[in-house]
Amino acid sequence: MKSRESLVRLKNFQVNEKRRQLKQLQMMMADFERMIRDLEAQIAFEEKKSGITDPNHFAYPTFAKAARQRADNLVGSIKELKVQQDAAELALEEAEAEYSKAAALEERDTAARLRA
Repeated sequence: MKSRESLVRLKNFQVNEKRRQLKQLQMMMADFERMIRDLEAQIAFEEKKSGITDPNHFAYPTFAKAARQRADNLVGSIKELKVQQDAAELALEEAEAEYSKAAALEERDTAARLRA
């Protein structure tokens, strides 16, 4: 049956697409974590250079203050991406289950045609 074959290919495509989306989210999170580490190193350098480590001090380096804000924003973005990652993992599990069902139906139909 061509329709079952098409269904299996469609489900396989959907599974691959969900995997790609999940991997993309994970890569974005890794990039953001790397950016945070870089910003923290820059903040430490600026604080060492100025000798002021208290962000509330009036002479705290402006660059360090801005970098700290960017790092905080990235932390928030990572939290949002984690929620999206959890949803993507669930969607992937559902797509894999649907693919398994479609593949099993196709196998059953193929076996029935071979017996006939």
